[in-house]
Amino acid sequence: MKTPHRRCLLFNVGLMPYLDALSWQRSLLTQRIHHPSLEDVLILLEHPPVYTLGQGSNPEFLKFDRQNTKFDVHTVERGGEVTYHCPGQVVGYPILNLRHYRQDLHWYLRQLEEVLIQVLAVYGLSGDRLAGLTGVWLEGQKVAAIGIKVSRWITMHGFALNVCPDMLGFQEIIPCGIADKPVSSLAEWIPGITSQEVRVHIARCFAQVFGVELIED
Repeated sequence: MKTPHRRCLLFNVGLMPYLDALSWQRSLLTQRIHHPSLEDVLILLEHPPVYTLGQGSNPEFLKFDRQNTKFDVHTVERGGEVTYHCPGQVVGYPILNLRHYRQDLHWYLRQLEEVLIQVLAVYGLSGDRLAGLTGVWLEGQKVAAIGIKVSRWITMHGFALNVCPDMLGFQEIIPCGIADKPVSSLAEWIPGITSQEVRVHIARCFAQVFGVELIED
């Protein structure tokens, strides 16, 4: 376990519309670009049903007509392809200044994966990485997606862990552009699991992996 060397503000909030959370992240990022000494932030929340696409993502991974749809869809500045958010999926948005950690995006992605792998280990589950792909898998099924944006070594966007969501929304897309690997949730292995209990483990594992002291705000 690393000795904490930085404070990180933890905002553990409930259900928040995607665009509200995006605006919040952008504000935090801008503040830290202008004032790099500000403390890091970890936001944990859930979103109402929404589809998001990374910059440059392939629209063919949507199984519906984006111009004529009832779905909430947004293209944002993160990397990666289309993904789906909904209640029961815990989303984490770290706003970290990587100058205080390691200025290496591959390292950062692997650290986010490690946080989630450690969370799964709390439940006796063995999370896997797949070579060439970002995210976390359980028995060949993807349970966590990761997509980030970094500006001047300050991060935004982050990870989404499927705890106990309604999985039907994933049927409308090819999640993360990976057609040959199914998406699942922790509830498949642990019936009755709740996102509230998992948030506690995410926060603790995040603090351990990144060596920070979380300060609940």
